[in-house]
Amino acid sequence: MAISRNIKPDRGLTYRMLMTGFFLVLLYGLVVGILIAVGLSYAFVLVIAVALIFCQYWFSAKIAMYAMHAKEVTPEQAPELHGVVDRLCALADMPKPKVAIATTDIPNAFATGRSPKSAVVCVTSGLLRRLDEPEVEAVLSHELSHVAHRDVAVMTIASGLGMIAGLMTRVLFYSELFGGGRGGGNNQQSQAALVEMIVLLVSVVVYFVSFLLTMALSRYRELAADRSGALLIGRPSLLASALVKITGEMGRIPTKDLRAAEPFNAFFFTPAVADGGSQGTGGGFSFGNLFRTHPTLERRLAQLDALERQLGQAS
Repeated sequence: MAISRNIKPDRGLTYRMLMTGFFLVLLYGLVVGILIAVGLSYAFVLVIAVALIFCQYWFSAKIAMYAMHAKEVTPEQAPELHGVVDRLCALADMPKPKVAIATTDIPNAFATGRSPKSAVVCVTSGLLRRLDEPEVEAVLSHELSHVAHRDVAVMTIASGLGMIAGLMTRVLFYSELFGGGRGGGNNQQSQAALVEMIVLLVSVVVYFVSFLLTMALSRYRELAADRSGALLIGRPSLLASALVKITGEMGRIPTKDLRAAEPFNAFFFTPAVADGGSQGTGGGFSFGNLFRTHPTLERRLAQLDALERQLGQAS
């Protein structure tokens, strides 16, 4: 059931979310198999897996809000911001999410929440200082599109598997599992070390594959939200203006602040990187593109420019 009458489902995004979910199920099964191969009991592994998924799914919004120093604001505290969200929700014919402001100079925005009912759209104080109200509206139309497309929960679970695999890799690497402190003969130690080496390698592969799945979904969902948000307000040029302004301002943010925000890049409107998120000069394939959370700035602007021309011809 669609949560918005005027933000249409994106079939390409839906297909990619389903495929990502399918591969994540396979990877989760592989992770469980790894933990069992290490010697943990089936019951313990299942309890840990269910607990991690439950915590991540139910508390992801609170974790993101806390990490970004974001607080929910009332209409009395931020009347202009709520006014923008109210207009967009009326335009989209969708329920209004919670509204929050993150106290950071990094100009950005994000949407979080396990479902439309628990959704939160958040803008940073740095974004509010730098953008005009129509540009803020354009950015929020993009974020509301994420809520309508229901891609936030999928991204949360997808990124969580990478975190689990990465944690396993660190534990195996730093816990002296490679033969240290064991009893038994040399043959037993060699076999144990071989098993643990295989487990470590598989954990690295799981982390790498889940990371690539997350990045691929993240790049497409940003393009889908750009399209839907631009069509919702009928002014793709406003979203393009906000993109250019925000990415240009990223170069003014201290590097240490950008690095602290990097774990949230897949959820941000634009990545928190010093080069302003241009991420290359073309839309062609390159190995580096596999590791990017967002499409190139050029590709996003080209899509918005094409939409602007289409809307101009239609009118």
